[in-house]
Amino acid sequence: MAPSGRYGRPTVASQPTSVRLLQDLIALPSVNPAFFSDPRLHGEHRVAEFLETAARRQGLEVESQAVVPGRSNLLVRVSPRGEVRHRVLLAPHLDTVGEPAYEAQLKPVVRDGRVYGRGACDTKGSVTAYFQSLLNVAASGPRPARTEILFVGLIDEENMQLGSRHFAQHGPKADLAIVGEPTGLEIITAHKGDVWLRLRTAGRAAHGATPHRGRNAVTDMARIVLALETGYAAELAARPPHPLLGRPTINVGRIEGGRQPNIVPAECVIDIDRRTLPGETDAGVRREISALLKRHGLKAHYDTLRTNPCPPLETNPDLPWVRALTRAARRKVTRGVHYFTDAAALAAGGTPSVVFGPGDIAQAHTEREWLAISQLEESIRILERFLRGLA
Repeated sequence: MAPSGRYGRPTVASQPTSVRLLQDLIALPSVNPAFFSDPRLHGEHRVAEFLETAARRQGLEVESQAVVPGRSNLLVRVSPRGEVRHRVLLAPHLDTVGEPAYEAQLKPVVRDGRVYGRGACDTKGSVTAYFQSLLNVAASGPRPARTEILFVGLIDEENMQLGSRHFAQHGPKADLAIVGEPTGLEIITAHKGDVWLRLRTAGRAAHGATPHRGRNAVTDMARIVLALETGYAAELAARPPHPLLGRPTINVGRIEGGRQPNIVPAECVIDIDRRTLPGETDAGVRREISALLKRHGLKAHYDTLRTNPCPPLETNPDLPWVRALTRAARRKVTRGVHYFTDAAALAAGGTPSVVFGPGDIAQAHTEREWLAISQLEESIRILERFLRGLA
C-alpha cells in the first residue's frame, strides 16, 4: 500500500494539491497499536516516512526523534534567513483510531466537496494543512527572517500522548505550538483535562443459594456508582463554570463484577472518566472521591488505570503570538473544547499552545469520517498568512 505519486500514490490529477496529499495520507495505515493487534494496520512510521521523503525533495532539514522502540516523532524544519530568535511549532498527530471496518476506510473517496476516509478529519486533514503550508512557505514568497518553523508529527495522541510528552521534555521550546485537531478553524486556547480512575470493591464469595454467607462486591459497588453519578455529579454541576469550558464532569464508563449467577461476587471493578478544569489535579480528584466515599461509609481500592492523566489547557489569548494567529484566522475570540489534546502536554513543557485545524470533531472516529475540502483549503491559507507574517 505504498504511495508513488507527487507525494506518493497516483491520484486524480484534477484535484488540488492539498486534496491529493490528504488522499495519499488516508491510504497509509497508521492506526495506533494500542487499538489493533494486526501490525499491517499499525504505523505512524508510514506517514512519517512518506512526509520525510516529500520534505527532503524540497531540500528541508528532517529529523527523527525516537520516543519508544519502533515509534518516532517526525521533525521538519524551515529555517529563517538569519539567526533563529523565535520558533513556532506546527504539531499534528500522525496516529488514527481503528475499528472492524478500518481497512475499507483506507480507500479515500472525493465526493460532493468532501474527502472521505479514516483520519480525514482526525487528524490527517490537519497534517495535510500544516505540512502543505510549511512547503508553500519554504518554496516561495516571504519567509520569516528570525523565526524557525518546526513541523512536529507526533505519535500516540490517541492513547497516551507519548509523542507530545516526550517532545515537551526533550525537544526545543517555542514561542507558540499550534496543535492540529478538527476545530472548525476556530482558535482553541482552553480544553478540559482527563483523569481515568479504576475503583475495586472486595467482597466474599459464597454459594448463590446462601448469599448471606458472603459479601456481594457488586452491591457495594452499586452504592458507589450511585454516590458518584448522583451526589458527586450534582456537586460538580453546582460549581462555578469556567468561562470557556463550563463545569467538570464525572462518568462511570465501565463496570465488571461476578462470574455467574449462582456465586456471590467477590470482586467488582469500575472505570471512571473525570474531566477536569484548569487548576484541578489528579491528586485533587482522588481526594474528592475518597472524601465522598468516606462520607457515605463506602470503601474501595484505587488501581492504576492511566499513569499519565492529561492535564487541562489554558493559554492566555492575549499573548502576542496567539493574537497573531487569531488575526490570521480572522477570528475575534478564542474558544474552549471539552476533549483533550497534545496541546496540554506541550504547554506543560513550557511552550504556550493552542489548537487549530479543519473539520468537525463530530466526524472524528466515525465509520464515514469526512473533511470538507473548503475547510482544508482555508486552513492552509490561514496558516500561510500567519507564518509569512512572522518576524
